[in-house]
Amino acid sequence: MKQNIIKLFLRLAISSSFLSAVADRLGLWLQKISVWGNWQSFLDYTQLINPLIPKSIIPFLGLTATILEIVFAVCLLIGFKTELFAKLSGSLLLLFALAMCFSTGIKGAFDYSVLSAAAAAFALSAMKEKHYEIDTILNKV
Repeated sequence: MKQNIIKLFLRLAISSSFLSAVADRLGLWLQKISVWGNWQSFLDYTQLINPLIPKSIIPFLGLTATILEIVFAVCLLIGFKTELFAKLSGSLLLLFALAMCFSTGIKGAFDYSVLSAAAAAFALSAMKEKHYEIDTILNKV
């Protein structure tokens, strides 16, 4: 498979995963297929995997993670500063995986493929050639 197709697939897969998770915590997915299904359940899970963080900080942490996921997803989707946002996405996913591992055990990180997603984001950041990215248009201007 050509590298440009693989890079496009990685961008779409990572960005759609972020957007799906955001949609879940905002209650946009059907309840029967949701992990959280609403904002409060998402915040409860955020507290579960961050037990050392004071409960008063959890809403800020959840909102920050949600905003970052939306921004990273949109930037990857359109191909804006792909290498940078792929590295940031990989770092965010790795932080999430580590929080899962240290709080609830490594099985959840494996079952939800968070480590695989982080690796995919870091692999994407290593692909330097631009393909189907808005950066190719912006660089010409």
